[in-house]
Amino acid sequence: MAILENIRKRTTVLILIIGMALFAFVISGVFTSNDLGGGVKPGSAVAEVNGEDISIDDFRREVESASRRFGPSISSTQLVNTVYDQELRKAILNQQFEDLGIDVESDQIIEYVKTSGYAQIPDFQDENGFFNEEVFRSAIADWKANDPLRYDAWLQDEVRIIQLAKERMYFNLIKGGVGATLSEGKFDYTMANQKVDIQYVRVPYTSIADSTIQVSKDDIQTYINNHKDDFKQEKARDIRFVYFEEKASGDDENKVREDIANLIEDKIDKAADTTYVEKQFRNTEDMLAFLDRNSDSKFDTIYRAKNELPAVAADTLMTLGVGEIYGPYRDGSFFKISKVMDIKPEGSVKSSHILFAYAGAERAAADITRTKEEAEEEAKKMLVEAKKADANFAALARENSDDPTAVQRSGDIGYFQESNLGLAEAYRNYLFSHDLNEIGMVETPFGFHIIKIDDKQDLVQVATISREVEPSEETINTLFTDATKFEMASIDAEPEAFGDIAKESGYSIMPVNKIKEMDENLPGLSAQRGVVQWAFNDDTKVGDIKRFNINNGYAVVQLTKKYKEGVMSTEDASASALPRIRKERKAQQIIAANQGKTMDAFAKDNSVSLSNASALTLKSPTLPGAGREPLVVGSAFALAQDATSTLIEGETGVFMVKVTKKEDAPNVDNFSTYANTLKTNAASRVNNAVYTALKEGAEIEDNRATFY
Repeated sequence: MAILENIRKRTTVLILIIGMALFAFVISGVFTSNDLGGGVKPGSAVAEVNGEDISIDDFRREVESASRRFGPSISSTQLVNTVYDQELRKAILNQQFEDLGIDVESDQIIEYVKTSGYAQIPDFQDENGFFNEEVFRSAIADWKANDPLRYDAWLQDEVRIIQLAKERMYFNLIKGGVGATLSEGKFDYTMANQKVDIQYVRVPYTSIADSTIQVSKDDIQTYINNHKDDFKQEKARDIRFVYFEEKASGDDENKVREDIANLIEDKIDKAADTTYVEKQFRNTEDMLAFLDRNSDSKFDTIYRAKNELPAVAADTLMTLGVGEIYGPYRDGSFFKISKVMDIKPEGSVKSSHILFAYAGAERAAADITRTKEEAEEEAKKMLVEAKKADANFAALARENSDDPTAVQRSGDIGYFQESNLGLAEAYRNYLFSHDLNEIGMVETPFGFHIIKIDDKQDLVQVATISREVEPSEETINTLFTDATKFEMASIDAEPEAFGDIAKESGYSIMPVNKIKEMDENLPGLSAQRGVVQWAFNDDTKVGDIKRFNINNGYAVVQLTKKYKEGVMSTEDASASALPRIRKERKAQQIIAANQGKTMDAFAKDNSVSLSNASALTLKSPTLPGAGREPLVVGSAFALAQDATSTLIEGETGVFMVKVTKKEDAPNVDNFSTYANTLKTNAASRVNNAVYTALKEGAEIEDNRATFY
């Protein structure tokens, strides 16, 4: 009751929150905050929300806790950003909770646990597998007494549960004030079901060339001043870089190929009266040991089908005999030589089957009631059908098999090798004792199977020497020298010469624009937080150059532009402002040149034709051939039948519209269904919309970049 009383006392605040939730208006200065900073020293806050600090120490503890939960699945910067969003949300909402006096007691915590995923924890469930409050309390007490680590973990969970329970209460209170009247339901129904047919003429803006519309720098600035909200920007940076990739040279590749080729034939060493033969890949008697010494990959003793071999060599390998060798060949970043060690002719068999199960058979469905004898009799009849010349085995399987996968796979169970124990023994024995396309019947613990052998493949055992192609020490040293020379030459020259120096040296330049302060991934360089931090460092000036050691090489980076937070400059905004200004001026030209004309004259004088659109609604204001035109369609609904509009400035051109037919929405006795739908949709948006509005209305100082 105390909470409801507080809500009643703050009716205006609640109305504003609901308004923000439904219409996403940005409200500034509505929400106040209490000084809960606890005396945090200046500069030790990762963020400030409406004057309230988020302590860096608390934040780091949350990051550490999140790191244990997420593990290595996300980068450190992603982790920081995730925790920041979480802590920002918590700070904004907690200010609302305190202002409204929202808190939760133990019974509300238990209620939340009961209706959340925590209720599925076995320690909280009774013997029937249901959440039980007494069992829950007993489990927590037991952890506290006997398992302190688990109890500490629960206390952290409890903090999160309390926060989530408060959020649920807060948002539910707001949802309780969200509704829709019957009049609103009627209006929504009418918008969707009232229809209009029109004739229209459209003179597209593209009929006037952009080059004929002169726009000055002052024009752009005036437009920006009149639309400041459309041209806000965050603090950002532009850079460009030359990437020196650490990769193998042509000489490195040739050396690896030569080295691996020298391992094929035996090495003969003659000394005095002794000739020593070191057996190599072709003749070694211990392939396992040989590959351990000489290859980047081990000896794979498994027999493989063609589709399991390297694609670049599979066709050739399947034509070789035992002992024959293929290679060297390139497979990705490796050079390889392969030797066929053994062949199993028809070692892999593909089959399809039709299963007749019976009551009591292994894995038989509950609805199968036939006896074993009846199943055998039906299987024998099916065998006769399946062996007919015109039989479609796949169709017979779909229509008759008791295998649950029969409908989707038409009885196909894929390829199996003789060593595969996943098949029943009788089934496996049939596959490897009958010829291709044979059809027969076997009995297994699952029932009676009509089997068709669809395909047989040879299997090969292949030994492969592999050596990865990597840059040599000489190549790495040369790369470092090239990167350093380019860096020094660029630093010694004027900043504008960066591109010319790169071009003269044959290097490619990659620009990256509008980098944000907490970005991490840079196109062409991947995760490079260090580059971003350098670009945003106050000491880094536009034109500065620095070489960074990155994965697989170096990047020589130049800062080319800084963007301040706030309204865009004329230069930065021109790309988006120019099309809008041109569109407005084209509309003015078209309207001025065609005032007072009839629809036919408007079409004729502008070399366009009349078009028709039917069954238009206010909810879907789209014109065929023109796209979404809400003002045009809305204007048509405001006209009487057979009336013609004046010139209308649309999204894609200037229009003139004539209404040829108006159709009212069919009568409905009650609009409660439509009102309820509006209410449900509005309530579903409350959580996100309210928080978004609160966030947009809050004064937030983000200091993440200071610490990370």
